[in-house]
Amino acid sequence: MSDVAPPRTLAQWLAFIETLHPKPIAMGLDRIASVAARMQVRIDCPVITVAGTNGKGSTCAIVEAIYRHAGYRTGLYTSPHLLRFNERVRIDGVDASDAALAGAFAAVEAARSPHPREPSAHEAREEPTPLTYFEFSTLAALHLFAQTHLDVLILEVGLGGRLDAVNIVDPDVAIVTTVDIDHVDWLGSTRDAIGREKAGIFRSGKPALCGDPDPPPTLVEHANAIGALLWRIGVDYRYEAERMQWRYEGPGGARYGLPLPALRGAYQLRNAATALAAIDALHSRLPVAAGAVRDGLVNVELPGRLQVLPGRPSIVLDVAHNAQAARVLADALSSMGYFPRTLAVFGMLADKDIEAVVRALAPRIDRWYVAPLPGPRGAPAARLESALAAAGVDAQAIRAFAHIADAFAAARNDAHDTDRIAAFGSFLTVAAALVVARARR
Repeated sequence: MSDVAPPRTLAQWLAFIETLHPKPIAMGLDRIASVAARMQVRIDCPVITVAGTNGKGSTCAIVEAIYRHAGYRTGLYTSPHLLRFNERVRIDGVDASDAALAGAFAAVEAARSPHPREPSAHEAREEPTPLTYFEFSTLAALHLFAQTHLDVLILEVGLGGRLDAVNIVDPDVAIVTTVDIDHVDWLGSTRDAIGREKAGIFRSGKPALCGDPDPPPTLVEHANAIGALLWRIGVDYRYEAERMQWRYEGPGGARYGLPLPALRGAYQLRNAATALAAIDALHSRLPVAAGAVRDGLVNVELPGRLQVLPGRPSIVLDVAHNAQAARVLADALSSMGYFPRTLAVFGMLADKDIEAVVRALAPRIDRWYVAPLPGPRGAPAARLESALAAAGVDAQAIRAFAHIADAFAAARNDAHDTDRIAAFGSFLTVAAALVVARARR
């Protein structure tokens, strides 16, 4: 960086950190841990780390909402973002500002070099530690959290768990929401392999929550081997849906007559129960009254998860990008009432199981509007069309476009007021659709 002007704006920093590592994903904690040590990052509040194939974002959002309504000052780190990078770092419910993030990035950059002083004539210059985009972002977030008085910090794992950047922080409570097949190039191709990676966020003597009713044996074995306090849904805590409300029972006792979470989908009760179990686990340090639980459940928000936009035609946005999430979305679409037609706006990353997603959703879709996603990981439209053909979708029901925004605009033009548009397959798909939808309403 000494030969060029250092970044100043957030946009300049984001462009810069994309250039620092030859791979977008590089598993391992050595690099980020060494820089974190030089930054002297210290988190002095209880930490909840959340991993899982699906349900991470929802669980984090519910925990944050309940603690905020209880009067606690929260920090929340999530990824990826929908529209603005700032969404990834929230303090007391507010996205970090451009200026705060730029300052945090500068602090990370200053710590990347092992020796900040200029080397003498006879010394060799040591290269700065190469960090991936996510590692650099995580350190910047932790720097901001460490500079702020927080009562509780919630960290969402980006990929896996054991070797994910957030795992340099020791959690007081660790959560694995679900375990299914995803990110096979990095985590393995079986639930056993993936479960072991996700269980890597567990800590000895600390509560380790599992919201998957059928966890792989490797997850349970690892928790027991390290002496984590494993709490399993259906065993150590549970929930039961009732008419227009639900109840929860866990180590902290029972809560009856709870309002349904504001997040759509019956599966959100499982995420909400796991969130309440985490709150039980920290009750001695962060007590939460019944009213705060109710207010948090009623007011929680999370864009892009079965999000239904107001107006007609009905527009459903969901970031589903793996087989498990696609099955959940298919079930949700079937339970939303009658629509003459459902039009899909569809784009995915090439390293995802596109065929499995298509198989899950093809019976619920009448017409497909497909397009590639930006960047080298985006699957070409031809790949999407091939997956649809393999699933038995008639070629006449498929239209291909150069951009997701174009696909969404075409679906919007073709849809009648009584139809439904579902945009899914990636955060990038939902983000592009959301921008167009907002511009047209």
